[in-house]
Amino acid sequence: MALLELKRVSRCFQQKRQVVRAVDQVSLAIAPREIVCLVGESGCGKTTTGKLAAGLLEPSEGKILFEGKEVAHLQGAEFARYRRAVQMVHQDPFSSLNPVRTIYQTLSAPLLYHRLAADERAARRRAIELLELVDLTPAEEILDKFPHQLSGGQRQRVAVARALTVNPQFIVADEAVSMVDVSIRASLLNMLLRLNRELGVSFLFITHDLALARYFAREGRIGVMYTGRLVELARTPNLIRQPQHPYTAALISAIPEADPRITRTKERIRLRSDDVPRLTDLPPGCHFHPRCPVWVEGKCDRMQPALEPLLPDHAVACHAPLDGRAPERTEV
Repeated sequence: MALLELKRVSRCFQQKRQVVRAVDQVSLAIAPREIVCLVGESGCGKTTTGKLAAGLLEPSEGKILFEGKEVAHLQGAEFARYRRAVQMVHQDPFSSLNPVRTIYQTLSAPLLYHRLAADERAARRRAIELLELVDLTPAEEILDKFPHQLSGGQRQRVAVARALTVNPQFIVADEAVSMVDVSIRASLLNMLLRLNRELGVSFLFITHDLALARYFAREGRIGVMYTGRLVELARTPNLIRQPQHPYTAALISAIPEADPRITRTKERIRLRSDDVPRLTDLPPGCHFHPRCPVWVEGKCDRMQPALEPLLPDHAVACHAPLDGRAPERTEV
């Protein structure tokens, strides 16, 4: 049974006189201890999907299930358990922490509120343990500091520690390393991977960087979103080696390589257009067809493909793989 599941979930927002579908019919099931990354361009609905999973937004359509039970129907102790089990780490560590609270006050508040610590002394001991768990040492020197006295990377580790205060089973990490220095991103990702391995925490990791997703979810899955829809979902090695959607293939071809010789000879996908359609003015049929190098007139511009299994553990929403065609590549 899935730990958390989204079933044909949509989220609509009212913009003036128009309804905008920020998330459109997304279905995704995440198992205990699993890592799933959501990737895509800015505005594709990744963050909104994460907020829906974390309970920060209610779906306009569809269902969200936690351990097989619909979240909308949970009450009392069951709902409180869901709220503790599913936590979120936001993108910006500068604004996600209260600037007038010390790190101890930030960490102790949920511990004392949920009675996970008997008193202030026990809360302080647990706060030290949490800081050490996220590699913030010596913890005693950090505990009484304010957020502005820490670096961006340290603040983000505190945000992770705060999420861990209630012993969660599932963490939504929204661009959790995008606002820290590149030099410390790997250490943050390795820390999160260790939490997954040692504590069994499942992750929905949201990022615009497919190379980062390939590293973090190397033993999990990657979902690719475009204009609010999930267009491809597969085990990471399969998606990287055999992308079935032209958009995914284009993203993979744009990943920079460390070896300049590989970069010079790497084939790139040539798109018909670089313009991403607005959610307020989406094209008919497949939303990607105005940019797609393998689109078919009369089909792709009229029929919107559904996300369907194509290979084992590999689903795609595209007419092209079913027709046996491949995106055009060009050497750069």
